[in-house]
Amino acid sequence: MKISEKPMHKYPWYLRPLFWNQKRKYGQVLKPALLWARVPKLFLAVAILYGVLDRRESPVDPVLRSLVMVRVSQISWCRFCVDINASLFAERAGSLEKLEALERWRESELFSKKEKTVLEYAEAITCPGQQVSDELMARLREFFDEDGIVELTGLVAFQNLSSKFNNALDIPSQGFCRLPSLPAN
Repeated sequence: MKISEKPMHKYPWYLRPLFWNQKRKYGQVLKPALLWARVPKLFLAVAILYGVLDRRESPVDPVLRSLVMVRVSQISWCRFCVDINASLFAERAGSLEKLEALERWRESELFSKKEKTVLEYAEAITCPGQQVSDELMARLREFFDEDGIVELTGLVAFQNLSSKFNNALDIPSQGFCRLPSLPAN
């Protein structure tokens, strides 16, 4: 990592319950959280944003959210993000089958029309030089109302933010999931 973590006692007291919750949920405190928390208000803003995007009542179902997050992480070459998001996807989906085919989603019959449309949308937002076409937006409207599209867009944007933050600071994977792997840089 390019920025060091502070000793745990140096973080503000009001962040420690969030770290405790991560340790309970993941078995360890997440390294990106320790870096975001160097600026406590920034950490709280990011945590709230993620909580809103990953809530139960989201119009984007949990498995699809995780699938999108893994794909954006793959494109961004974020080792930590692929690791944690793949683990969450496997937990939510109960299988690694789609993860193993995710880089080839266009050719795979494992993915539904909705999943392929959402993955295409995520790639159009994430990949430099791509645009969201009117035709793609029309196909997306087959599955989501306007609020759902806004939320899906926010999810993709959040994962891009997270991936770029983690890549810039060279945050390693934490061993949550072995698949899918990233080629060495």
